[in-house]
Amino acid sequence: MKLRSVFDASEIKSEFESAGINPNFVIPIWKYVIQNPDCVWDEIPSLPSSAYSLLHSKFKTLTSSLHSLFHSSDGTTSKLLIKLQNGAFVEAVIMRYDTRLGMCGGKPRPGGVRSTLCISSQVGCKMGCTFCATGSMGFKSNLTSGEIVEQLVHASRLADIRNIVFMGMGEPLNNYNAVVEAVRVMLKQPFQLSPKRITISTVGVVHAINKLHNDLPGVSLAVSLHAPVQEIRCQIMPAARAFPLQKLMDALQAFQKNSHQKIFIEYIMLDGVNDQEENAHQLGELLKTFQVVINLIPFNPIGSTSQFKTSTKRSVSSFQKILRETYKIRTTIRKEMGQDISGACGQLVVNQPDNKRTPEPLRDIEDLHL
Repeated sequence: MKLRSVFDASEIKSEFESAGINPNFVIPIWKYVIQNPDCVWDEIPSLPSSAYSLLHSKFKTLTSSLHSLFHSSDGTTSKLLIKLQNGAFVEAVIMRYDTRLGMCGGKPRPGGVRSTLCISSQVGCKMGCTFCATGSMGFKSNLTSGEIVEQLVHASRLADIRNIVFMGMGEPLNNYNAVVEAVRVMLKQPFQLSPKRITISTVGVVHAINKLHNDLPGVSLAVSLHAPVQEIRCQIMPAARAFPLQKLMDALQAFQKNSHQKIFIEYIMLDGVNDQEENAHQLGELLKTFQVVINLIPFNPIGSTSQFKTSTKRSVSSFQKILRETYKIRTTIRKEMGQDISGACGQLVVNQPDNKRTPEPLRDIEDLHL
């Protein structure tokens, strides 16, 4: 029989309740496994005897393993290649920032080195975005909530993870129940992450956006918009046909009204496709009534045969200037990280690059979550 991850919260709590075991024992089990990832069940102290036999028969401490670890040449990014119980692989990425090296109000910013973990929610992806390496894999399978949480467990052995972004492999809102359950685990002991430091990204799965705030209040929403009009969106994001732009805007308006939170807009810059001044004005008009932060993302090549080119720095800067000065929308340009280990935005696809330098903190990066 296939054993489940002990971090599959609903499964283990249900099994404990059925066996007459207090589910409050689950949290100390999680804490022990995180601190002792190579442990066996009998080493965990102070559990009821019936809990040990149940754990042995139905659960594993970890169903996944860290297969390979790669560090970028500048030391700011580490990519984890994680092998699942079924033999498939997913990738997670740790990005290191040093908040002390920026400026806030003309003064050095407080804080220190911290890490953000980019998490995968599926093996592959069915959205088919033409600029994304993961989309080229096609959809393989959903991850369980335990497999999602285990990415955080593996990463926590390497860095003190402060922020989580669901921007890895897969469309998180197409694996809605598992993602919601995984986030709820991350918010509680022993992880105790703040909801405002967890961001879920989506291409715009409208029906799921409509219920996200009620299920995960305080968690941030990022939308992979990538084009200001439906026609261009459909050209570069086939899934956009199922989620018309106006319906997406209506869902975002409702989300913002209910949550009173800013929405993060992700916009990949593709030379000659969506990076013209006209596109900047279209985007500004589309979003001028929203409270948003727009993050312009340099396109990261996914091989020599890619049909797209990276926008010039001049085009990106001009695009940003229009949004900032004409529409007064906060607009940032994403710092490229992990490109040399295929760990940058849009590059996650199972492969094994070849760099293992010891990481150092990133300098001069703007932190959108502070």
